[in-house]
Amino acid sequence: MTIEPRLRDELLTLRDQVRHFQGGMVASADGMVIAHDLADIEPDGLAALTAAAIGVAKRLTEATGQGAFEESLTRGTDGYIAAYSAGRRAVLTAVTGPDTNVGRLHLQARRAAERIGALVDAAPRR
Repeated sequence: MTIEPRLRDELLTLRDQVRHFQGGMVASADGMVIAHDLADIEPDGLAALTAAAIGVAKRLTEATGQGAFEESLTRGTDGYIAAYSAGRRAVLTAVTGPDTNVGRLHLQARRAAERIGALVDAAPRR
């Protein structure tokens, strides 16, 4: 049984919990899409960009002695892109509008990332 439907359920739940949520994606740490809820964003490109950004963020946290990477937030003029570590093998990416309550986003996305990480880590590797 594939875990993709359960991951999509997590993304849809996040959409319900966070106002101005535009879409989400679960990808492997190396940039392969596992599941997504993105309407107007190309998931393969976003997964690759997220992997690159996470790579830089990991090096930044290591270089400054801040421990292992957990999350990253980028703010643009039209909204936010947040990436959260999801277990050992995945990352959750959330795209939101500019009026999103970032505290609520972090609260709900951190919880979702924990559940997603458990699902991905427990799944057999392909």
